[in-house]
Amino acid sequence: MRRLRDVKTKSQASKNPSRLRLAVIAAGTAATLSATGCSRAPSFNILGSFFPAWILCGIIGILLTVGVRILFVRAKFEQELSPLILIYPCLAAFFTFSIWLLFFS
Repeated sequence: MRRLRDVKTKSQASKNPSRLRLAVIAAGTAATLSATGCSRAPSFNILGSFFPAWILCGIIGILLTVGVRILFVRAKFEQELSPLILIYPCLAAFFTFSIWLLFFS
């Protein structure tokens, strides 16, 4: 009985390396194919250093949000907005994504 179990475990152990090798090859192929889209990321040369375009869009979006907040305060509209902790990050994301779509789509 033991010999039969030993034979079964040995045969299963011999199958696992081939499955493992196949899984490693599949994972490597998937990673290589998914990384091919990253070769041409838009970037800007600012003072000799390349910055991704999304950083520039994020900074412009935050600056626009600060400007809109100043307008809201002057118009006394900020008092009407209730969860400010949600309003301003969403506004910054809106401006950031809109700028990205305008210039890079």
